[in-house]
This record gives sequence, C-alpha cells and structure tokens, in this order.
Amino acid sequence: MKNYFLSVFMIFAFAKAVTAQDAKADKLLNEVAEKFKSYDNVSFDYKLNIKNPKTGTDRDMQGDAKMSGEKYNVNFEGTNLIFDGKKQYAIDKANEQVDISKVSKDDDQAITPSNILTFYEKGYIKTWDILQNEGGRKIQFVKLTPIKSDSEYKNVLLGIDVNTKHIYKAIITDTSGNVVTFFMKSLKTNEPLPKNSFTYDPSKYKNWTIQEMN
Repeated sequence: MKNYFLSVFMIFAFAKAVTAQDAKADKLLNEVAEKFKSYDNVSFDYKLNIKNPKTGTDRDMQGDAKMSGEKYNVNFEGTNLIFDGKKQYAIDKANEQVDISKVSKDDDQAITPSNILTFYEKGYIKTWDILQNEGGRKIQFVKLTPIKSDSEYKNVLLGIDVNTKHIYKAIITDTSGNVVTFFMKSLKTNEPLPKNSFTYDPSKYKNWTIQEMN
C-alpha cells in the first residue's frame, strides 16, 4: 500500500512538473511572437542543412529574406520567392521560369517562408527542453509536437536566444526522415526597405516560362 501511494504521488508530482514546464514554454514563445510582431519588418541571413540518413543526403544552403507582415522576399540557391499578400511567385533564374500560386493559410502546422518566425503559435504541443550555450549565447530549446496525427512533421526543436527573445535555430524532423536545421546568421529589424521589395514585376520575365499553378 505504501508503494502504491508513493507511485501515485510521483505521477502527480511529474504531471505538475510537466504542466509547469509547458506553461514556461508557452510564455517564452508568446514573448518571441509578440516581439517579432512588434517590428514593421525584418531582414535576415540564414543557413539551412538538410540531412537524411536513408538517402545519404547532407546538403547545405544559404540565403537571405525580408519579411513584413505576411509578405516576404526569400532568396536561396538561384530561386527567389516573393509573396505580395495574395500570390507567391517562385522565380527560378537558372531555368528562366516563374511559378505563380496561391498560398494556403488553412494548415496551422505548415512551416512556410511567411511564418518561419511564428509558425509555432498554432497546431503544436509545446514542451520545455534543454538549455545550451552556443557561441556564448544561451539558447533555450522548446520541443514542438504536432497535434494532428497526420502531420508531415514528427517534431520541431525551436532554439530561442534567451537574451534577445529571437529565434536562433530550428531543427525540423519530418516523417520521411529528413532533418532540416535552420540557423539564423544575422537579423536586422525595421530597416528601410525599397517599395518594390514584395512586388512581382512581370516585365522582367517577358521571355520566360510562366506557369499559373492554381
């Protein structure tokens, strides 16, 4: 009987600890989101690494991005993604092709260029994870587990700079075995941006292949 009550107590204590940690995770991510949304715009350089032990993939990519509200302008490996608030334009310079598509906002769990800094607000269970020192920065990780069982993601580890309350790193593991590590190399906020930063100019691509995806 003594062991039974001890077991019940341990389960109760653990449940309380998990609840407290989840509350800490929610609080930290709310602070991160509020800070990001307080900016008129952000500009950042980033690095991506994609690994998949099953396929032998180990690939590095680098790029830069500008964001203002839902609008974005992202560059990576010769491709430029522009979202003007209504449509996304994928400009493939190597193949001289532009794919024009609408961006769905229905999937709460989808990680896209427009929400890479706020995707964690909906669709995930958040739990407190490890604290690491990376290059003199204190990085607090929060583990995000999709609520929906049919999500393409297994989990996401989101690393937050404790001092700045900015996202420093995201490690995304999907169901196909890919592990994508997003690393924020530099971040600028409220910089003066050209008026056409989020505008697609069709006159620049007159002899290119233009595809309307939907």
